[in-house]
Amino acid sequence: MAVYTQVPTEELAALIARYGVGSLVSAKGIAEGVENSNYLVDTTESRFILTLYEKRVDEADLPFFIALLDHLAASSNPVPCALRDRDGVQIQRVAGRPACLIEFLPGVSVTRPTAAQARAAGAALGQMHVALRSFTQERPNSLGPAGWHALAERCGPQLDAIASGLGKRVSDELAWLDVHWPTDLPRAVVHADLFPDNVLMLGDKVTGLIDFYFSCTEIRAWDLAVTHSAWCFSADGSRFDAALGDALIAGYEAEHPLRPEERAAFPALARGACLRFLLTRAWDWLNTPADALVTRKDPLAFLRRLDHYAAL
Repeated sequence: MAVYTQVPTEELAALIARYGVGSLVSAKGIAEGVENSNYLVDTTESRFILTLYEKRVDEADLPFFIALLDHLAASSNPVPCALRDRDGVQIQRVAGRPACLIEFLPGVSVTRPTAAQARAAGAALGQMHVALRSFTQERPNSLGPAGWHALAERCGPQLDAIASGLGKRVSDELAWLDVHWPTDLPRAVVHADLFPDNVLMLGDKVTGLIDFYFSCTEIRAWDLAVTHSAWCFSADGSRFDAALGDALIAGYEAEHPLRPEERAAFPALARGACLRFLLTRAWDWLNTPADALVTRKDPLAFLRRLDHYAAL
C-alpha cells in the first residue's frame, strides 16, 4: 500500500480549484509503490495523479525532478509532468506534505514482458538518454558505490539473518567492484530505477516512463544495466531470459548505440546494479515490521541475478 498520508476532501477540492481543471469528482488512493502517497484524482474535465512526497524523497530535490521531467517532455518523451496552478506554482503543500498534481498517462505495467515489450522499453530508455544529453542539471547518486559500502555497514551482521553467509558475499562483491568499477565511462542524468512497474504500456507501445525519484548523475550505461537486471529475469531472479535481454539492448542501441568500452564494462555495471538493489531490499527487509502494510521485497532475488552476471 502506498497511501501514508490521508488528504481531507475539502483540502483536495480547494487544491483542484487552484488549477482551473474543473471541480473535484473523486479521489482514490493508489496501492502500488512504496515511496510516496498517490491518489487517482478525477475532475469534471480530466484525470490526474496527486503525489504527496513522503520522507524518502527530499523536498530540496523536487525542483530537480520537475525540471528533468519538463525537459524530457519538451523532447517528446512520454513522461508525466507536474502541472502549474494559476500562479505558475508546481510544488504545493497538501496535508502537511510537499505535493504535485501530475498528468495522468494511459497504460499498464506488465508483469511478464515479451521480447517486443522489452525492445520497446529499451528504445524508450535510449530516447531518454538522447534527450538528456542537453540537460545540464546534476544530482549526486547516494546509492552508488560509496552508498553501497555505507548501506552494507548499516545492515551489518543482520545480513546473515536473511541468508547464511550473505554478509561475506556482500563484502566480497564490494571488494571486487572497488577494483573493477569503471571510472572513465560517459556520465549523464539517469533514471536509475526503470523496472517494469515504472514503464506504462499499451500492447507493445511505451506510453509512460514514471517514478524518476532515484534519478541522478551516474555512469550512463549503468542505467541500461539496471533496466536489464530488472526486466530480463524471473521474479525470483532464478531464471535469465536471453531473448528479453537481447531485445532490450537491441531496442536501446537502435536509439543510442553503446560504445565499445560500455559493452566491455557491462557485466561489472550489472553486478553493481544487482548489489544496489540487494542492499536496499535487505535494509527494508530488516527494518520493515512484519505486520506493515508495505510488502517487503526479497533481497535474494537480486543475489541470484548477481550470481548470473558474476558468471559471465
